[in-house]
Amino acid sequence: MDKQRKQYQERKQDPSLKLFVVLSKAYRSVADLVAADIRKNGLNTTEFGVLELLYHSGEQPLQKIGDKILLASGSITYVVDKLEKKEFINRIQCAKDRRITYASISEKGKALLEDIFPEHWRQIEKITAGLSADEKKGAIKLLKQLGIYADELKKTD
Repeated sequence: MDKQRKQYQERKQDPSLKLFVVLSKAYRSVADLVAADIRKNGLNTTEFGVLELLYHSGEQPLQKIGDKILLASGSITYVVDKLEKKEFINRIQCAKDRRITYASISEKGKALLEDIFPEHWRQIEKITAGLSADEKKGAIKLLKQLGIYADELKKTD
């Protein structure tokens, strides 16, 4: 029993689990606030992510959108259908390969993003104002390093 208690105490002092818990809670708190801001504009976070991707990167093959905004491929069709119904995006068939369909932001979609993005940016600035500019840069560097390392671990498993 003493051996188990000692192992528990050692694990308790290891900051790995604490980092994971704090990172998860911080992400949830920030993501909830961002999602609430996006919902004010009649979109969900996935719809907004697709619109933002198409606005900033131009037309994209449907099968690549999921990778870029971290969405399961099965959900892309559903989201694209909803955005197309709202007339925020258009589907474009590839002339060279009919198996490929592109999504492109429409003029209505561009107008929507140009209208809502400045306030959305201000909200993100407000949400992250708990850190100084230097702390944000340090957090970006550390989180990127952690993400790259985790991606490398996935490749070895």
